Amino acid sequence: MLIAPLLVGVIAGGLSWIHLPLAAFWIIGYFAFFATTVWLKSRRKRRYLTPMLVWGAIAAALGLLVAFLQPGLVTWAPMFIVPLGAGLVASAIRDERSLWSGIATTAGSCLMTVVAFDAAGGHPFSQAWLLALVLALYFVGTVFYVKTIIRERGDKRWWWASVLFHAVSAIGVWFVSPWMTLVFALLTVRAAVVPRFAPTPKQAGFGEVASTLLVSVVALLVV
Repeated sequence: MLIAPLLVGVIAGGLSWIHLPLAAFWIIGYFAFFATTVWLKSRRKRRYLTPMLVWGAIAAALGLLVAFLQPGLVTWAPMFIVPLGAGLVASAIRDERSLWSGIATTAGSCLMTVVAFDAAGGHPFSQAWLLALVLALYFVGTVFYVKTIIRERGDKRWWWASVLFHAVSAIGVWFVSPWMTLVFALLTVRAAVVPRFAPTPKQAGFGEVASTLLVSVVALLVV
């Protein structure tokens, strides 16, 4: 969820030198965000403060570098305020594994597709938003799916929610491409069948890597 939106935006928009500092800022920014969530969940214990400050300072420096090199990208910053804030609030109240938190951070991550696309001056811009939408649907579906195989295993309500979300998404992406609908139909089958076999977190992780590659490649080919 961290790398895929960035790479999809880079590939779709065309690789540019600005993507190097942008990628560094994105990855280090995630480390800073994670360190901050750990500090917040710990009830602000002092031993977690230093990692947060160090990663935060590096991320801030990289952010300033990107802004200096390509000032137009700063206009995207306000769009990350809500998902970033939601993730921090969720950590502060120790509710970071909730559905609303997962959806918020997923939406924020997928916005990077549009930013990376814009960084290289990609056209048409509608392509970037369609790619971001496809990835957002996939990753939000993954939030449901992962719950059915780990924390909410055996809960029929979550199983139905996961299957229905994937099915509706499969119908919704028809306007993008019938091939995209086929991919989401396969994901719907996965959501319906795989939880019954109770896969381990490691097995689920490998499956997610394969699914992410499939969605990303097909999206790049048909959008």
